Amino acid sequence: MSHENCQAACSALGYILSGTEYSGECWCDSILNNGGQPAPDGNALCNMPCNGNTTQHCGGPDRLDLYKYGIPSGAPGSSTTTSSSSLPTVTSSTSSSAVPTPSGTGPSGWTSLGCYTDSTAARALSVNSGVVGGPAAMSIEGCADACKAGGYTYSGTEYSGECWCGNALLNGHGPAPDGNAQCTMTCNGNALEICGGPSRLSLYIFGSAPSTTSTAVGTTAVGTTAVGTTSVGTTTSSSATPVATGLPTNWTYAGCYVDSLAGRIMSGQQADDAQTTVESCVAKCVALGFKVAGIEYGVQCFCDNYLRNDAALATSDSQCAMSCPGNTAEKCGDGNRVSVYHTGALVVYHTPVAKTTNLTGNWVYEGCLSDTGNPKTLPRFVALGQQNSPTTCLAACAKFGYNAAGMEYGTECYCGDVGDVAATGATLQPDTDCSFTCPGDPEALCGAGNRLTYYTWTVAPVTQFTFPQGNAAGKYEFLIGGVIIPLMTQPAINGKVVFLEKWGTGPPNTTGTYELDLASLGNFSAAWRPMHVKTDIFCSAGLTLPDKVGRQLNIGGWSGQSTYGIRLYWPDGSPGVWGVNDWQEDYEQLHLQNGRWYPTAMLMANGSILVVGGENGSNGPAVPTLEILPQVGEVLTMEWLQRTDPYNLYPFLAVLPSGGIFVAYYNEARILNEVTFATTKTLPNMPGSVGNPDGGRTYPLEGSMVLLPQHAPYTDPLGVLICGGSEPFVGAGLGIDNCVTTTPESTNPVWTIERMPSPRVMSCMTALPDGTYLILNGAHRGVAGFGLASDANHNAVLYDPTKPVGARMSVMANTTVDRFYHSEAVLLQDGRVMVSGSDPETDGLAQEYRVEVFVPPYLLTGRSRPTFTLTNRDWTYGQTVTLTITSSTGTLEVSLLGAESSTHGNSMGQRTIFPAATCSGNTCTVTAPPNPHVCPAGWFQVFVLDGGVPSLSQWVRIGGDPGELGNWPTGLSSFDTPGL
Repeated sequence: MSHENCQAACSALGYILSGTEYSGECWCDSILNNGGQPAPDGNALCNMPCNGNTTQHCGGPDRLDLYKYGIPSGAPGSSTTTSSSSLPTVTSSTSSSAVPTPSGTGPSGWTSLGCYTDSTAARALSVNSGVVGGPAAMSIEGCADACKAGGYTYSGTEYSGECWCGNALLNGHGPAPDGNAQCTMTCNGNALEICGGPSRLSLYIFGSAPSTTSTAVGTTAVGTTAVGTTSVGTTTSSSATPVATGLPTNWTYAGCYVDSLAGRIMSGQQADDAQTTVESCVAKCVALGFKVAGIEYGVQCFCDNYLRNDAALATSDSQCAMSCPGNTAEKCGDGNRVSVYHTGALVVYHTPVAKTTNLTGNWVYEGCLSDTGNPKTLPRFVALGQQNSPTTCLAACAKFGYNAAGMEYGTECYCGDVGDVAATGATLQPDTDCSFTCPGDPEALCGAGNRLTYYTWTVAPVTQFTFPQGNAAGKYEFLIGGVIIPLMTQPAINGKVVFLEKWGTGPPNTTGTYELDLASLGNFSAAWRPMHVKTDIFCSAGLTLPDKVGRQLNIGGWSGQSTYGIRLYWPDGSPGVWGVNDWQEDYEQLHLQNGRWYPTAMLMANGSILVVGGENGSNGPAVPTLEILPQVGEVLTMEWLQRTDPYNLYPFLAVLPSGGIFVAYYNEARILNEVTFATTKTLPNMPGSVGNPDGGRTYPLEGSMVLLPQHAPYTDPLGVLICGGSEPFVGAGLGIDNCVTTTPESTNPVWTIERMPSPRVMSCMTALPDGTYLILNGAHRGVAGFGLASDANHNAVLYDPTKPVGARMSVMANTTVDRFYHSEAVLLQDGRVMVSGSDPETDGLAQEYRVEVFVPPYLLTGRSRPTFTLTNRDWTYGQTVTLTITSSTGTLEVSLLGAESSTHGNSMGQRTIFPAATCSGNTCTVTAPPNPHVCPAGWFQVFVLDGGVPSLSQWVRIGGDPGELGNWPTGLSSFDTPGL
């Protein structure tokens, strides 16, 4: 969180107010609600540092640092000084005090001219401009900013929501004969401002009001100048020295330059000063860090770093003949003439045009494109502001995989796809419609109001999706009706799948957990064996332990004793035969040191269980600690968990082959020492979305992570794939539409962005036996939680890491079933993916009990599966094991997939390994992975693949039980232990 990110988010949504609160919250609106007003204690409680920029304050408890678009904010780290009287609020007052009277003041640099006439048949100003947020956000400041960005000197608002710009008054219009009588309509975006009326403009001019009478200034007589003309005053005497002598070191006079309202040669106009001197203007520019100063009309001072629009010297220096009012011995420009001073080389830029050459990548200029704004022609807004240019905007869009880009209103950048243009009905308009100069490139044009300077990526596509058809796209199938909505599913080594629900806070008349027997799908009551827990496992963590019976572990929960829960289940029974074992739990005998809601658990290389993070249940405070099971020492507090709460829940964890523990949370990642848990490497922040670099990947922004395949001899660094997520601080914002990959162990790891076919939040990702990954479930919009997402993403995507970057994703089959919050996906032993759950708790969205499977295309080829037998189910590291192949037709390989527990996009225990394997005749000789860093001890599904078609898997244990968890918990009457 930072002020800049919050303001960009609010601006992108069309709001004019932005407020930060409690270090990490962003609030947007166009009015103040419920009596909001300046805090009676001033800034005393706005003292919490921003999560994303500790040099700034982001409000405090029940306190907002408030900013308004168009009003300069306070210095970073301090509250804005904008008074509440300038902020729009909900009010029932009808008194005149709520309506400002026209005066000579206006937005910074602008002067009010009062109420002017207008006509729809013959307009007073030539350009109808849009403002940030559209007509609903209209304000005097918003219109003035739009007109200034377009290089116009007049700004007029009309009929509450119209903005008009120009450089001259047209068609004989002038001050309204009835004064302000018909300028009575409040601005749509600020109820305390007047935005004209029917056929009436609230008119402002940039700089001082035009002179209407002859005035003697110094030695120059300035004749009457009609508004909109370019006449220059006549010199009657020029005995004064025109050039100042008291300039700062290295500043010099460049000459008298021609200016034009149609194309100003300098920006950065300062407030008019009736005591202007050359020295005072140069001093202002020096203080602001500019290298060029210009004085015009005696009282106008401009600061810039260069001259624009092919600025040219006047034919005679004597044309800058207007004396400076603060020192009549100096000359301060004249009408449409600028006395220019500078330090260093004076750069003159050409008149801006649509940039068509020297473009990055394969971008091509297409023209000036319409943009009605509802919806935007290109949907992804990029907050480049004063850095906006074709170079920066196109680079941002290409980096995130878009093939269409455009600049609008000078400062705005948008990304999307060519298909978005067709979908919105946007059409090319005359190139002259795009007239706003890019602030980041004075020689380029960046659209205009409701106009995009439009580019497309041609030749080699920046992102290439494949669209398999028929069986090659896989398919969804109904599996069985459910008895609960699981928040976690966990395959067991007995061939069954355990379902766990939010028991106690879920539907009545359930037992909290059930075991699904896949061999009994034809008999509903036989398929579901009721099991029991004693406390609410809502948003807990799960693992399969490396003990010899593959016990399942569940820890944490919803509130009270539940958050401390440690629960163990010893799988028994067999396919088609119910077991008798149940979950064992006893808070008095065994519990966590810290209560945890939304934690993550991981098996360490030494066989211990690492438990990380969470909150203190029931939306309580952060639990920024980690602990070890069986208990070793006290909990350790992690600064990075404290700082990034609440966006780091269910952090992603992995043991690294080179040693250490990888952890990814929110948009950050690091490597921890596996003994001290001190940070040994901090990775660059993960990219978010193109429009919001702070997009997050863990709950509640919720993407998903898997480890990429490890291949013998395991010399390549381990790859990490993280997909989806959402943008923080923006309610119901778009899901993130990309995946990122990295290799944490590399010397200088970087994140590679790979665009997904669609946005996705609350995604699940399942590793398949052929080394590919299925991305599915979730929504296009929102964040994780009850009632916080909409627009289900029904599409499955297959990710193949063997293909080139940018071409790894295939758009697969669709489901018809929504899978929102609390949906899961796990790999079954037959190679299908079981899909379950959806618990949106939202009116109009179903609470989903049905269970589906996704059938990958490798099972739809018509080819037979290979079959094999295996006698050794307990492998040691580096051991050679023989598989007997009982049927196959082609080239064979072997894969190992770790036992997983799926919840909230986190597949705890997932790992994909392709061990060394040599097959000849009817045997395959497999060499087990070499050590617990390459392959932490645990249970794995063994698949034999015949030309990509997987066998039915068999469970094996690799690496034994180094942490002696088979004896844990020791000596407790409520728990059974299998021993070593």
